[in-house]
Amino acid sequence: MDKHEGRDAGTIRLDDPWYDALAVGWGEGAEPTPPHPAPAGRPAPGASDIYLEVQRSAAFQEVRSRYRRFVVPATAGFLLWYVAYVVAATAAPGLMARPVLGAVNVAMLAGLGQFLSTFLLTWAYARHARLRRDRAALDLRWTVFEQERGQERTRARRAGR
Repeated sequence: MDKHEGRDAGTIRLDDPWYDALAVGWGEGAEPTPPHPAPAGRPAPGASDIYLEVQRSAAFQEVRSRYRRFVVPATAGFLLWYVAYVVAATAAPGLMARPVLGAVNVAMLAGLGQFLSTFLLTWAYARHARLRRDRAALDLRWTVFEQERGQERTRARRAGR
């Protein structure tokens, strides 16, 4: 994203290579174009080859491992907290009915804690993504875009011959 100076100050422009072309050609009845043959008779690498190459890259594996290192423990912790709440409500109704402050009892505090933990987990996930994964994922996205653009240029040059 770029911030503009001058008259358009304060507006943000997205410099996303896929922003305008997310679904170009999708669902329009267009047939997929066959891969153009390479000089040695082998088909030229297609978009799927680029994605497979990126998927095998160390940068992609690092992004995925950062994702998993956050999501797996967070999901397990949240599910454990939820199951503990349900089991306590079912198995220990006396404990859950114990008043804490006026009409507020343990069950109400635990239920509110469920909502609070959901919001906190959402905030923590967004922060983790912003600080630990978004930049690397965007770099991968630009790498794929540049490789696809290079393929399109090569195809255009071959078609122009």
